[in-house]
Amino acid sequence: MNCKVVFLLRCLLGGIFIWAGLVKVGGPMDFLVSIYGYDLGLPETPVRITVVVLPWIEILSGIAIVTGIWQQAGLILSALMLAAFLAFTGQAWLRGLDISCGCFGSLLEEESILGSVQFAFLRNLVLMAITVTLLVRGRGQR
Repeated sequence: MNCKVVFLLRCLLGGIFIWAGLVKVGGPMDFLVSIYGYDLGLPETPVRITVVVLPWIEILSGIAIVTGIWQQAGLILSALMLAAFLAFTGQAWLRGLDISCGCFGSLLEEESILGSVQFAFLRNLVLMAITVTLLVRGRGQR
């Protein structure tokens, strides 16, 4: 794969994670409400810990992917997060929940297809494909 394409994919993927993390850091209550919207019946303490910790993991993994410093670790974290996001958005879609995914804050997602769990699920599939492509390419270069 062309180095320019790889760089663009890294910037796209990393930039999305940085943006999503920053939005959540700036609006933790919106993120908390979004998580509760999934109606998973999770205990309050792990949910609140997720609201504080997950955005920073998104930001750090995004920075690692974009800069290339600890890139493989950032990609592995991204793959793990995307697997969880796929599970959460997928079950919400299957259950017919009409909620915002909580990915990029309420401003972008309110009354928009971009915030739907259906769109989020499909977007996460594409992001997972990019992540796996970059992971496989990175292992092949060693």
